[in-house]
Amino acid sequence: MTYQEYQKTTLANGLTIISEHLPAVRSISLGVWIRTGTRFENRDNNGVAHFLEHMIFKGTRRRSPRKIVRDIESLGGQINAFTSKEQTCYHVEILDEHLPQAIDVLSDILCRSSFPEKEIDKERSVILDEIQSVEDTPDELAHEYFVEKLYPDNALGFPILGSKETVSAIQRDDVLSFYKSQYVAKNIVIAAAGNVDHEKLVKFVSKKFQFEEGDAPEAPPIPDRFNHGEYFVEKPIHQAHICMGVPSYHFGHENKYDLMVMNAILGGGMGSRLFQNIRERHGIAYGIYSFFDFYFDSGLFGVYLGTDKKNIKNVFKLLAKEFSRLRDKAVSPKELREAKSQLKGNIVLGLESSAARMNRLAMLELYLDNFKKIDSVIEKIDAVTAESILATSHELLNPDKMLKVIFTPNH
Repeated sequence: MTYQEYQKTTLANGLTIISEHLPAVRSISLGVWIRTGTRFENRDNNGVAHFLEHMIFKGTRRRSPRKIVRDIESLGGQINAFTSKEQTCYHVEILDEHLPQAIDVLSDILCRSSFPEKEIDKERSVILDEIQSVEDTPDELAHEYFVEKLYPDNALGFPILGSKETVSAIQRDDVLSFYKSQYVAKNIVIAAAGNVDHEKLVKFVSKKFQFEEGDAPEAPPIPDRFNHGEYFVEKPIHQAHICMGVPSYHFGHENKYDLMVMNAILGGGMGSRLFQNIRERHGIAYGIYSFFDFYFDSGLFGVYLGTDKKNIKNVFKLLAKEFSRLRDKAVSPKELREAKSQLKGNIVLGLESSAARMNRLAMLELYLDNFKKIDSVIEKIDAVTAESILATSHELLNPDKMLKVIFTPNH
C-alpha cells in the first residue's frame, strides 16, 4: 500500500489486484488487463490477440453474446475491450452497487468463453471490414505504416488488426493456443478505481476468476536496428500524408518528462510551434501535430501532417527549420512555463473520471510495478529545464536520422 486510497494484493496464483478508492463518486471502473498484444505475435498469427479479444465476447455456457452485453447495459453500465501493442484490456463502468454483477460477467467471458466455431468466420469478416476501414483512412494508415517501417522484422511494428492474409488464415485452434499461452494468472492485472472497497474486490475476484497458473510469457526483445530514410507510397487519395520520426524512450526512462514537455512545445496543441508556424502562418497543412508512444523497453516520437502534394518539399524545409530552432536555441522561460502548465493541466483534467484513474493505475502496475501519486508526476514535469529540453531535442530532432513515410495521391 502506497497511501490509503491505493491498495494492492497479489493472490497465490500470481494474479494482481489493485484499486484506488475515490469516495466522491458513485461509479466504479474495472479493467482486466493482460500483458499481451501484438508484440507477442509472429508473422503467421499477426492479429490473433485482437481476434481473441473479439471472440471473448462470443458466448459462454451461461451467456449468449447478447446476454453478455445486456447483463451490463441493463444496469446502466458499459462494457468494452481493446488490444494494443503490449496490452489487452476488458473493462466495465458500473455503479458501485453493481460490482458483483460486473465481476461475474467479466470472469465468465474471460475464464469460460466457449469460442464457438460458427462465430470464427463471422468475426473474421468483421475484422476484415475493420482492416478495410483503416485502409480507407489514410492518416491512420500512415501512422501504421510508419511504425511498421520503424521496427522492421519485429512484432512491435506489426499492425494490431493483422493483415488480410493473416486474419484470413487464423483458425479456432490458433485463437485457443494464444489464449492458453497468454491468459495466465501471473500475466494479469485487475484494476479498479472509484467507490470501491478493496477487500470486497479481492473477495469477489478470488471467488470468480479462475485463470490457469503458469509462467508469464516474456516480451520478445526490441529490434537491434531501426529504419530511417524516405518511403513514398502512392494511394488513391487527394491529400499527401506525412508521418516521420525516430525511436525514443521507454515508459520508465528518466528523460520521459523532458520529451513530454518538448512535445507540448513543438506540436502538442493549437498553440504549438508547428501549428502556429506551419498551419497558421504558412497555411499549407490542415492537420499537424507531434506525438509519442512509450513501450516496455522502447518508444517512439514523431510528427504527422496532411498537405497538398505540391507542398511536400516546402513542408520538409519548414519542419527542418522548426527542428533546428528547438535544437539550437533554448526555449524561453515563458514558453517553458506555458508548456508545463498545459501538460500538467491536460494530465490532471484527464484524471477526472474513474475510467481514466483505472487506466493510469493499470499502466503504472504493468510498466513499473509501482504506483505513483499524481503529485510526483507534477514534480517531474516541474523539474524539466530549458537545458534538458535542448539535450532531448539534440538527441531526437535530427531530420537526417528520421524515418519519413509519405503517402501521395496516385493521380
